[in-house]
Amino acid sequence: MSLRFLVVLAWICLLPLPLIAQDRAATERQFQTWLAQTVWPMAQAKGVSRGSFEAAFNGVTLNWELPDLVPPGLSGDQPVRQRQAEFGAPERYFNRGTVEGTTAVGRQMATRHAATLERVARETGVPARIILAIWGRESNFGRAAIPHDAFAVLGTKGFMSTRAAYFTQELVAALQVLERGKLAAGTMKSSWAGALGQPQFMPSNVLEYAVDGDGDGRADIWGSAADTIASIAHYLARHGWQTGRDWGFEVSLPASLPCHLEGPDQGLLIADWEALGVTRVSGQSFPAHERRAEGFLLLPAGRKGPAFIVTPNFYVLKDYNMSDLYALFVGHVGDRIQYGMGDFTTRWRPVDKMLRSDIAAMQRALEARGHDVGGADGLAGFKTRRSIGRWQEGTGRAATCFPDAGLKAALVP
Repeated sequence: MSLRFLVVLAWICLLPLPLIAQDRAATERQFQTWLAQTVWPMAQAKGVSRGSFEAAFNGVTLNWELPDLVPPGLSGDQPVRQRQAEFGAPERYFNRGTVEGTTAVGRQMATRHAATLERVARETGVPARIILAIWGRESNFGRAAIPHDAFAVLGTKGFMSTRAAYFTQELVAALQVLERGKLAAGTMKSSWAGALGQPQFMPSNVLEYAVDGDGDGRADIWGSAADTIASIAHYLARHGWQTGRDWGFEVSLPASLPCHLEGPDQGLLIADWEALGVTRVSGQSFPAHERRAEGFLLLPAGRKGPAFIVTPNFYVLKDYNMSDLYALFVGHVGDRIQYGMGDFTTRWRPVDKMLRSDIAAMQRALEARGHDVGGADGLAGFKTRRSIGRWQEGTGRAATCFPDAGLKAALVP
């Protein structure tokens, strides 16, 4: 290879960099215009002062490292990796270190905050073990670093993400939080998704559900354990937590039971699930009051992992984070904290690593065949899982109810 060729190649590789810099500079200017012309009028209408608005965005620029960004002039059709653990491989989400670590610290916190937990559970009907598991998962009981400037995150996502309208509303809500004196602008840190405080509430949820748990007149979900505990319980209670019911049970399924019976819209009395051959893996009977109530089949990895019969409370947990794995983690770790339970009896089997864009392509192919997958969002939710199972059965395949590379090849030419 000649020296001349290498020089030319190097020049070609370097050529786009100034152009990229110019494009980003132009986008930054558009961002500042958007803040002034779109966000400020929305914030002003919600009672945000000019001083709070300027303090929030002092020195704020776009965060180009965030996922799911669609800069002006580009489409959202590029291949997308799954960066959010809640929607990735089940086996990785339930790694031993995270489960056992959250359980161990959760037991310590159960002792340390016993009086507060008992009072809040009595007032709301939400068990202490569930509150602790959420607190541990969201912020490691307030110990996790929350690194991002909330206004940079929400501003970036509101300006140029795949869910721009949603994040714009959350940006305005964050400005309302600031206006009400919940936290100083320079210290309002968030996750990469804009979630705030130890419960990791989105700003609109801070406004709606953060409560005073220690009686000092403030709802401080950043620095107060009591306020955090009370706010988590308040959120769940307001979303319909049913006092006295469990979240769910690990079960064994007969091979003849179709995996596409999964979902909150296909519930049966738990006694009727029993009549179909569903049994608890523990060998114990379902509690009598649960047998008389409705339950739902949950297969977060299809036939490639544990099976569960869950109650409406499981879906209240999903209101906190719209992920089956998240809600399952909370229920499972809560049981470990209070009852000393061990791992799931059925192991998670390895699943293919797939891009969200790959799964979205499968979803569109299933939609074209008449299946309701819940939208082509690249996430293997229950509607997608059971649609896969129905298609597999309808084409003479063994039903797994979970996406893999072979299924993509068969569905997407």
